[in-house]
Amino acid sequence: MPMPRKAQVSKHANGHYHCISRAVRRAFLCGVDKQSGCDYEHRRQWILDRLELLAGQFSVEVCAYAIMSNHYHLVLHVDYEQSLTWDAEEVGQRVGVPCFHRRL
Repeated sequence: MPMPRKAQVSKHANGHYHCISRAVRRAFLCGVDKQSGCDYEHRRQWILDRLELLAGQFSVEVCAYAIMSNHYHLVLHVDYEQSLTWDAEEVGQRVGVPCFHRRL
C-alpha cells in the first residue's frame, strides 16, 4: 500500500534510498527504439551530466545507478549532517544552480 513520503524518509537519518523513475507513457529514454529505429543513446550522457550536477549541489552521494531504455534506478545516500553546515546564502546558491542552469 502506498505510504506518504513524509513517513518513509527521515531527514535526521543518513539513509540510502533506491529511487526509480521512468519515461512518460513508457516512451524510449535511451538506446535504439525498435519501432522507429531512432537512436536515443545520447540521452544517457544527458542524464549522467545532470545527475553529476545535482549530486554536486546537494548533500547527496550517488552510490549506484542503472540507466535502462525507458527508466533508471539510483541508489542515493543522503548526508544530513553536511547540509547542516550550510548557511542560508549557501543553500540559496546551491538551489539556484540547478534551477537556473543553462547550457551554453
